[in-house]
Amino acid sequence: MPDEASERVAGPMLVEDWDRLTFRVNREAYRSPEVFTRERVDIWLRTWLYLGHETEIPDANDFKVRTIAGRPLIFCRDSEGEVHAWLNSCPHRGTVLCRETEGSQRRFQCFYHAWTFNNDGTVAAIPDDEAYADLDALRKNMMLRSVPRLEIHEGYVFISFNPDVPPLLEHLGEAAEYMTMIEEQHASGVTTLPGVQLYSVRGNWKLAVENAMDGYHFSPTHNTFVGYLRENGFAVTDDNQYAYNLGNGHSLLVLTGHGGRISMIWEPRFGEAEKQRTEEHRAEMVERLGEKRAHYVADESHILFVFPNLLLFDIEGLSIRQIEPVAPGHTDVRAWQLVPREEDPESRALRMKTVVSFVGPGGLATPDDIEAYEAVQRGIEATRGAGELDFSDMSRGLADEVKGTQGRSIDEGAMRGFWRHWEQVLGAGLEVTGDRPASFLEGREMP
Repeated sequence: MPDEASERVAGPMLVEDWDRLTFRVNREAYRSPEVFTRERVDIWLRTWLYLGHETEIPDANDFKVRTIAGRPLIFCRDSEGEVHAWLNSCPHRGTVLCRETEGSQRRFQCFYHAWTFNNDGTVAAIPDDEAYADLDALRKNMMLRSVPRLEIHEGYVFISFNPDVPPLLEHLGEAAEYMTMIEEQHASGVTTLPGVQLYSVRGNWKLAVENAMDGYHFSPTHNTFVGYLRENGFAVTDDNQYAYNLGNGHSLLVLTGHGGRISMIWEPRFGEAEKQRTEEHRAEMVERLGEKRAHYVADESHILFVFPNLLLFDIEGLSIRQIEPVAPGHTDVRAWQLVPREEDPESRALRMKTVVSFVGPGGLATPDDIEAYEAVQRGIEATRGAGELDFSDMSRGLADEVKGTQGRSIDEGAMRGFWRHWEQVLGAGLEVTGDRPASFLEGREMP
């Protein structure tokens, strides 16, 4: 073991002691308005952010309105089918331009002064335009404002408010491969279903990340669901399930014992008809992808976090979650369901029933999770200003990490990877001191 095992990272927010094998996070990171402001500047306005899936706007002139990093945007396809993300603000006087949440529209008109814009961003009409001296220059300068960068990977649309951000695939790194694996599950590809689940959580956005990457909580927190699975013939286990740090703040849980997967891993509660459909689909996957690739795509459930605002729950079904920080103790969450473009109606109905029973906002998991991290947000008030007591411990599995042993899903290595990247991005602004040892999980070969 190299000498760095004895090093210590110390700072206002993160303390990692490799002598004592401890990893602790200052709870001010969840409470502080100053930290939240630093995050807005150094993370949310500088890196790639998940905006939406291009199948949400399948046709020319389709649009959605949503807020990312506190900024209202129009996510749309223009009349030629090109995807855009416009700032939802009239260039004239700043009025919110589009006040509908979604629809199909060739033009957007500001209700204040009736300035009108085509969905490709160009000016369509300005009332009483003869009052302006140089109308051509005005039309050019008053086009809709686009986000500086927009790129798409496997249908996932990302934006950045930083024009100098590195290319999207460089940011995604190994996470891009797992997004490709989702697209490969079905020959027809995948699409989002209409509608979005939107809910607010009275907790810090980083608690949502921790919860998703925390396999340790599954059995105690979701004991009702675990009992339900066992009663229906599925043997729940935490064996042979792992956590990976994919670099750049991204992380992955690989799960094999937490439930079946519609069309890929059958379990008794899915019924005999679905068993036959699953066998047929698995045979098609092997023929299309090869046996090894089909195994990785079908036999492993994944929970993927793409720093800082995208969660992909590829478990019983496919669910996208988008995290939107509103305040230190307030987070909005949007969720969509991904389904095969072409699927037997009975399988589709079973898929939706299964997905909403667990990861839906009224399922057997999500309310438990929301209560858990809202309880954390309430509980950390008790130790405010208590010095050494005002830290949350994330040391589970650190001894194995130091030895280079692959981390388990029920350890806290994925959370440590997130926090190390968070500290690296915000470190200068938070005046963190000391050298940060590299993660032993970072850059490891994936299965």
